[in-house]
Amino acid sequence: MFDLIDGAMQILAQVGGAAADTATTAAPAVSTAAAAVPPSLAQTSAQALAEGGMLHFIGQSDWVGKSLFGILVVMSLASWYLIFAKTFTNWRVRRQSERFLHEFWAASSLEQVENEIKTHGAAEPFAHLASHAIHARNHHVKYGALKLEEKGSTSAFVTRIIRKVIDEETAKLENGLTVLASIGSTAPFVGLFGTVWGVYHALIGIGLADGVTVNKIAGPVGEALIMTGLGLAVAIPAVLAYNAFVRYNRVYLSRLDAFAHDLYTFLSTGQQVVENNGHLRAAIVKKGA
Repeated sequence: MFDLIDGAMQILAQVGGAAADTATTAAPAVSTAAAAVPPSLAQTSAQALAEGGMLHFIGQSDWVGKSLFGILVVMSLASWYLIFAKTFTNWRVRRQSERFLHEFWAASSLEQVENEIKTHGAAEPFAHLASHAIHARNHHVKYGALKLEEKGSTSAFVTRIIRKVIDEETAKLENGLTVLASIGSTAPFVGLFGTVWGVYHALIGIGLADGVTVNKIAGPVGEALIMTGLGLAVAIPAVLAYNAFVRYNRVYLSRLDAFAHDLYTFLSTGQQVVENNGHLRAAIVKKGA
């Protein structure tokens, strides 16, 4: 039994010594092989990595690829301009509307409201609506129906003027939304077309090359995919801004409709709309505006 154990230990010792000799012999060989790698190959790989990217892809593209890139840049500039411009305009109009509603329902008479509008101007939808409605009521009461568009009763004429002003303000609020919707829906496809075009030319170049490797395929194809990413980067902010502006317009126009109803009732009866709790309905519109 002890003889078998001694024999096994001798065999393991011999195997360990042989492995150590092999490792010692292989180390110089590995070093020699590493030294035999030409430095030009490593420099070429690093240069290829440095030259890759979006600018390299645009520089190597033909007029179609550069045109698509220019279209995406123009779309992005237009969408961001509309986003900032409409955001600032909506904020300014909202503040002016709150100020006008407070002054309107705090006025002692319609003459005071008219004087305030003449002094400060009708720079926002609520003042624009009140100015036209008051002028239409006074004109129809004083002169009657002088033209065909003024035919009918005073209430009917005021109603038509209010509807016309609301339509005009709706068109102003929706200005620029068509551009945002168009950019949000077409930019991804423009980028996708640029990717397809870039992959097509990359495959042609690979086919004409002598040797085909993974590096030669992955580089051009990866650069072509940048166009799809650019298309999505242009479309996503436009879509989000479009949805936000549409919701803002819907809420703002609902408040304008409520004010138009209160204004029409006040012009028709000479009294403000009062709810069961005794508070003015216009005061609620003022707080929500």
